[in-house]
Amino acid sequence: MAESKNGRYAHIVGWGKYVPSKVMTNADLARIVDTNDEWIVTRTGIRERRIAGSKDTTASMGFAAAKEALERAGIRPHEVDLIIVATATPEYVFPATACLIQDALGAVNAGAFDLSAGCTGFMYAMAVGAQTIRSGAHNIVLVIGAETLSRIMDWKDRATCVLFGDGAGAVVLRVGAGSGGVLATICRSDGSGGDLLMVPGGGSKCPPSHQTIDQGLHFIKMNGREVFRFATRIMDKSAREVAACAGIDLDDVDLVIPHQANLRIIQAAARALKMPEEKFFVNLQHYGNTSSASIPIAICEAVEQGRLKPGDHCVLVGFGAGLTWAAALVKWGEPKPLHEPTRLERAYEGLLYVGAGVRSRLARGFRRVESAVGGTPLPRSIDGEKGRKTKK
Repeated sequence: MAESKNGRYAHIVGWGKYVPSKVMTNADLARIVDTNDEWIVTRTGIRERRIAGSKDTTASMGFAAAKEALERAGIRPHEVDLIIVATATPEYVFPATACLIQDALGAVNAGAFDLSAGCTGFMYAMAVGAQTIRSGAHNIVLVIGAETLSRIMDWKDRATCVLFGDGAGAVVLRVGAGSGGVLATICRSDGSGGDLLMVPGGGSKCPPSHQTIDQGLHFIKMNGREVFRFATRIMDKSAREVAACAGIDLDDVDLVIPHQANLRIIQAAARALKMPEEKFFVNLQHYGNTSSASIPIAICEAVEQGRLKPGDHCVLVGFGAGLTWAAALVKWGEPKPLHEPTRLERAYEGLLYVGAGVRSRLARGFRRVESAVGGTPLPRSIDGEKGRKTKK
């Protein structure tokens, strides 16, 4: 995949994140469940996590991250061709959270859909986005990972409630002629392990009922021991496979950004790959496991901290429910010079999103008026003429 036959490459040209303002420390958790800071840190490396406030939703956080990514890329919403939202906690069963974000952005020319692959979701979404660009189907793809995991958490289950947090991250993929960007991706799965990490209730098999709620089936259920074993094995394998696909030696990889699930998993991967831990970017101590938002948030912070520089080869690797796993090898490009917007430019940017809201309300109002005035159109009979006899 590294060499593009048509000269089209998917470059990451924008990135953004949003994390809720509410911080929940390990000490805060110890007040509501039988745990303590030492127990959590020694087993996971997590010290605190962000929890969505009353006004934070998967869509609102995804919108904030997307807006920042687009502004960083210097791209207007109407230029976006496709929006993919990776999430395990969508705003609704349907419509897709991606459609809500598309509407809020005013991305009037973009298709939009959600992708569900657990914590691996962002990696799957980025692979799809990169492939649509390389194929020539799209030029600009917005990829978002957003989660409100705190709302499907059993706060009495210390095996899971200490692990997860909320947040959103996004990247903008844009076609470029120069070799670089997303050089290779792999996506894999093993559904035989689907029961190891799941939310049993709420789907078609166990639809919502008093019984499913009483049994807590709408909360995350996890076999921690088996998931840990799977993750430590698959991180090593995925990184090696994607590097081979890209034709890059692991010694030439400058940074690995793994899914931020557990520090011990990351340390095990470093040992298996015979790479120094300093080459692995870690921020889970601040955010915990934010599922599909984990890797894009980490990308943003790696850039901010100078850990990801132009020309660097970076391996992104994720794993999660499904069981699923995926990896990408990215050659980081030269970032667009930051332009400090003038007051007039800031006002214009603000008006774009205000206009998106106005357009949305007008469209809804028009549909209501059209329905009230014109009524519901009646379908024609199958043969096109009421009462007409069918020829034998």
